[in-house]
Amino acid sequence: MNKPNAGTLFGHPKGLFLLFGTEMWERFGYYGMRALLVLYLVATVENGGFGWTNAEAFSLYGTFTMAVYLTPVIGGWLADNFIGQRKAIIYGGIIFSLGYFTLGIPKSMIVGMEETVFFIGLGLIVIGNGLFKANVSSLVGDLYEEGDHRRDSAFTIFYMGINLGAFLAPITVGVLGETVNWHYGFILAGCGMLVGLTLQLTLANKYLGDIGVQPSAKRSKGEVKAHAPLTPEDMDRMKVILIMSMFSVIFWAGFEQAGALFTIYASDFTDRTLFGFEIAASSFQSLNAMFIIMLAPVVASVWVKMGSNEPTSPKKFALAMVFLALGFFVMLWATMVQDGDVTVKVSMLFLVFAYLFHTLGELCLSPIGLSMVTKLAPLKFTSLLMGIWFFFTALSNKLAAFIGSFIGEGQEMVDNASTIFMSVGCAALVTGLIIFASAGKLLEWMHGAEGDVHQNLEEKLEEEISVTGTHEGISETHN
Repeated sequence: MNKPNAGTLFGHPKGLFLLFGTEMWERFGYYGMRALLVLYLVATVENGGFGWTNAEAFSLYGTFTMAVYLTPVIGGWLADNFIGQRKAIIYGGIIFSLGYFTLGIPKSMIVGMEETVFFIGLGLIVIGNGLFKANVSSLVGDLYEEGDHRRDSAFTIFYMGINLGAFLAPITVGVLGETVNWHYGFILAGCGMLVGLTLQLTLANKYLGDIGVQPSAKRSKGEVKAHAPLTPEDMDRMKVILIMSMFSVIFWAGFEQAGALFTIYASDFTDRTLFGFEIAASSFQSLNAMFIIMLAPVVASVWVKMGSNEPTSPKKFALAMVFLALGFFVMLWATMVQDGDVTVKVSMLFLVFAYLFHTLGELCLSPIGLSMVTKLAPLKFTSLLMGIWFFFTALSNKLAAFIGSFIGEGQEMVDNASTIFMSVGCAALVTGLIIFASAGKLLEWMHGAEGDVHQNLEEKLEEEISVTGTHEGISETHN
């Protein structure tokens, strides 16, 4: 495989910044559409929506996001074995765009087929996502030779593109959809995807060379694969992966209330007026990405300064659960201010602080996830265990929707929200305590894999900023 020779920018191959832009615009489209989805479904027919109940909207949202986390496994396999990463990205981008523009078709043009067309649009987005998201990040690593010291900082730059797209989308696509027309919002999401696709079609040959053109299975043909029997250490490490995967469901089931329950709460029960202007409910979903961009360097520097006292991965996981609980207890406080009165609008600061605590929790999970799988999994079971991690992440999204669906309708919403916030907060806190108490045993079962401790701020910063990519299951999984 020939590396591109198109020069460098800020010390990195120019292809890195092409991939940065491609991923930023793809995430812009996805997070913009996702910010609108539940609000669009529950909006009355008179206001351009479908008039679904909260439970119906949350159920579909959960199924959709669950599929979004499962399809990259298939997309990665297709790219590795048949079509290559580059073609997968192009095909995925085209299908992605068709999905967004299908959602953007005005209902007046499809009378009697509104829901059918809507489901076709979502299906196209899921398929496009599977082909696209699984393969962009693998190209980043391929730009560098093995051992190149620039590789870590390259992923820092790349993941910043994800966060930038996730930040910009709700405050543009969301605002346009909520305040002007839902379909215009979906069309803007599609336009973002088209920008990313156009970048790939026009610049990839120049800046990426033949990277990702040939399926990796053909490149690796003839390589020796590990067939050694599993050792007791391997079994212990696999136990850690399975245990942490199951516990992760609780964290992400709470964290993913951002796209559904928190958005409904922002829409119905939050005073969103600031300096005389009303903030769109979907815009609050930008807070997570904004806080990651702001706080990742801070958290990274804290870990570095702690040196040998830095918490182990299991203890960071426990700390993440505590932050998740704090976020829900803040929202519980908001419902106490309402005191059962659905007409009371609470300060937006409640949501701001809930997102802040949840982002801190997410940043504490940066050593966990796909990096944990790659560190601990026996070579011959890496793909299987990666698939299990994807499965639990997908399951957490469906569980999140199931939990949020108990919000109900009308007068009962405040009381039900209070129960949900308290229950999830307590579950997260108890889970955190269990993980903390088990941290020593989990560390023992890792058999030294935790010993790879980064010693400088640059590497820690990459680790923290990569948390969004790790959460989405798009960390580098191809070699």
